[in-house]
Amino acid sequence: MIVFAVPKPTRVLTHERFRQRSDAPESAIRELMAIREVAHAFLHSDRPEEVFQFALERVSPLVGATFASVYLLDGGSDVMRLAASCNWPERFRPWLGQMRVRVGAGPSGEAAAERRVIEVPDLMADPDLADWRDVAQELGFRSLVALPLQTNRRLHGTVAFYYAEPGARSAETRGLLRIVADQMAATAEKAALIDELRRANSALKEANEELEQQYAAVVEARRLKDEFLANISHELRTPLTAVMGYLALLQEEHSGPLTQEQRSDVVQARSASVRLLELIEDLLDLTKLRRGPADLDLEEVDLVALLRAVMDGTPGRPPGVSIHVDGPAAATIRTDRRKLSRLLGTLVANAYKFTAAGSVTASATVGDDRVTLSITDTGIGIPSEAHRVIFEEFRQVDGSATRRYGGSGLGLTLARQLARLMGGEIAVESAPGVGSTFTVDLPRDLAGPAFPQSGT
Repeated sequence: MIVFAVPKPTRVLTHERFRQRSDAPESAIRELMAIREVAHAFLHSDRPEEVFQFALERVSPLVGATFASVYLLDGGSDVMRLAASCNWPERFRPWLGQMRVRVGAGPSGEAAAERRVIEVPDLMADPDLADWRDVAQELGFRSLVALPLQTNRRLHGTVAFYYAEPGARSAETRGLLRIVADQMAATAEKAALIDELRRANSALKEANEELEQQYAAVVEARRLKDEFLANISHELRTPLTAVMGYLALLQEEHSGPLTQEQRSDVVQARSASVRLLELIEDLLDLTKLRRGPADLDLEEVDLVALLRAVMDGTPGRPPGVSIHVDGPAAATIRTDRRKLSRLLGTLVANAYKFTAAGSVTASATVGDDRVTLSITDTGIGIPSEAHRVIFEEFRQVDGSATRRYGGSGLGLTLARQLARLMGGEIAVESAPGVGSTFTVDLPRDLAGPAFPQSGT
C-alpha cells in the first residue's frame, strides 16, 4: 500500500475561474468541449467512477498532466481510497487498488484537510519536501496540483494532477482544474445522495416487510381467536341447552313436587343459564360477523312499532324507570328486522342496566335517505375518556373484578358490528351523572343502489 505523507507545501493557490484565452482560441474551445463532455457524463452516468475516469482522461492532456488521481473518503474515516486514475506508470498499476491517502498527509491529504487548492511548482527545489523526492523520482513527476472535492454539504475527497516538468500552472489551467474539481464534487454528491436514498428505501422496504409480517400475525391470531370462540361457544351451548332442559323439567315438577326453597333454587339456576346462553349467543354472532358479511333478510319495517316492541320486550327494566317512544307515524325503513331488533335491544338493555330511576326514551328521525334511531337514558353516564373504548370487545367503563354492574363487554361491540352490517354507524354522547344517548344512523333503504346485498 502506498501512502503519501509530506510536510505542508509552501505554496497555496486561491480558486480562480476559467477564462477563455484570446490568443489561443482553439485551446479554449477544446477546454470548453471537455467541460461540456464531463457535464454530460455527470448527467447520464449512474456510477461516479465512470465520470471521474472520463474527466481525468479528457482533462489531463489539456492541462499537460503526466498522470492524475481521484481519492474519495472511505466512509466515516479520515482515509481516502483511490477512486480513479489516469496514465499511472505501468509498473505501479497492479498496486493502484491498494492506494490510500490520509487526510492531512501529503498534498492531496492537505488539500482535503484544509479544503483549498495545494500547488507544488517544483518538488525537487523545495527543501521542505525532501521526504517526497524519492517517491517523485520513482513515479516520474516534478510538480503537482491537488484540489479538494467539496460541496456545501460535505467534503468528498481530492483530485490530484501530476506533472513531469516543474513550473507553476497558468491561471487558465488553474481555472479549468477548478471547474473539473467542482464537477467531480457534484458527481460525488450525487452518488452519495443516491446511496442515501437507496439505503432509506431499503430500510423502508424492510420496515414494510416487518409491518406486513406483524399484520399477518395479528390477522392470524385474530382468526384463531375467533375460531376458538366459535368452537368453544358451540361446545358450551350443547350441554347448556341440556342443562336448561333438565331445569325446566324440575321447575315443572315432572320428577316430583319441590319445596319452596327448591323452586327458588331452580329459578335462580335457570336464570343464570339463560344469561350464560345469551353470552354464548353473543360470542357466536360476533364471530360470525367478524368472519365475513352475513346475508340480510330485508323487509319493510315500521320504526315506531319496532321501537315499542323492543322497549316492551327487553327484560331488565327497573320499576322506577319510565319508557317513552317518539317518532313520526307510519315511518318505515327497508332493512333486516331481526338484526335491527337485536341492535336496539342491546342498547335498550344497556340503558335499563345503568338507569336505576328516571326514564329511557327511544326516538326515530327520518330523512330522505337516512334514518336516525336514538336510545336516551337518565342513568349514570359515561366519562368522555371512555367513549372510545366502550365499543371494543370485552371492554367496560369499570373493568375491575369488583365492578358494580355485570356483563361481558360484548353487547356494544355486537351492536356496532350489526350497525355497520346494515350500512350504518353508531355513536354515543354521554357525561357522568347526566345520562347517555346512543345514536344509530342507517340508510332508509338498504336494498338501494348504494347498498347491494347478496341473497336478498
